[in-house]
Amino acid sequence: MRNLTSKTIGGGVAAAILAGTLALGGASSASAGVTGCSAPGGKQEAGAVIGAVLGGVIGNKVGGRHATGETVAGAALGAAAGSAVGCEAQKSRAKNAGTYTHNGYRLQGDVSSASYSRIGQTFVAESGVNLRAAPTTNSGRVGRLQAGQRFQALAQVRGSDWVLVGQNGVGVGYVRGDFVRPAGSRYAAY
Repeated sequence: MRNLTSKTIGGGVAAAILAGTLALGGASSASAGVTGCSAPGGKQEAGAVIGAVLGGVIGNKVGGRHATGETVAGAALGAAAGSAVGCEAQKSRAKNAGTYTHNGYRLQGDVSSASYSRIGQTFVAESGVNLRAAPTTNSGRVGRLQAGQRFQALAQVRGSDWVLVGQNGVGVGYVRGDFVRPAGSRYAAY
């Protein structure tokens, strides 16, 4: 009996792996989202493979003696669930990659920290202007605002006219206050 049990378990695992491969191949060729995460990385694919194998094993165990359909269904559901979890992990990692926190502000890795006074409102660029890595014209250029472009003004650098420009709550550079104004205001305020 012991020999039969190990063959059944081994066969179930082999069937689960085969079903997982089939589920992944079919889902990706049908563009079902198993490999279409918007963030870079391989966590989605790894999650799909792990989910497919585990789902296939569970489906095989639930299915009993003739468990092929249940194995394939379990693998497909496991691949989808693992894919979703992996994609969320990729998005989280991409969102936090290259950032750090200073005095309650999240900053891009190439942006220097400073002492801030919170602004927290939408501003608009009066003209095309460079974003700087630090609140000085001698610092490196990290981006550019176009004339009329709206942006998040996270804070003003204390003791200066520099504004911390934000994107999705992350400080991505500094712009001089005389090139920007609060949205809805006719003249520059800083």
